[in-house]
Amino acid sequence: MKRDKYLDAKLVEDYKNGDDNALAMLVKRWHLVFCQKAFWILKDPDLSKDIAQDTWRVVINKIEALNNTSSFGSWALRIVCSKSFDELRKQNIKRSKTNEFEKTLIADDEIYTENEPIKKMLIKAINELPEHQQIVIKLFYTENYSLKDISKILHVSVGTVKSRLFHAREKLKKIIKTEYYEN
Repeated sequence: MKRDKYLDAKLVEDYKNGDDNALAMLVKRWHLVFCQKAFWILKDPDLSKDIAQDTWRVVINKIEALNNTSSFGSWALRIVCSKSFDELRKQNIKRSKTNEFEKTLIADDEIYTENEPIKKMLIKAINELPEHQQIVIKLFYTENYSLKDISKILHVSVGTVKSRLFHAREKLKKIIKTEYYEN
């Protein structure tokens, strides 16, 4: 069915002049075309319908600015295409981020698997520390709190936190060296 530019122009003018039935006629004439064009780009029927709906929102909001009313069809289809290509870009970015994340998980999993014995050794060594040093080590390294934040949490000075962290590290070095490297 060939689109009648003159009928579209008349309907646009009528809508601009307050005739809501003219918009209903435009929707009746063009909605399926919008869906088909979006589907041609996206290959997703549900997403194509969403794009068509979004296109109608834009059309309604910007139709007053359309000077050449006989170009309604090409103007509206450009909106459909732009929205469809924007959606493709979003999907590609999301897919790319998902792939990167999966690669990171796989790489991290390999690292953690390789370091499992070391991790267990370190946890055992930390558990041998006095409780006040264990807390500082865990807050600093596991929870990534700053020295200042740890001092607020524990209600001690930053200097005390530094001292506990220093002594905890020194004891860990001794424990690990004594128990694991001299065997």
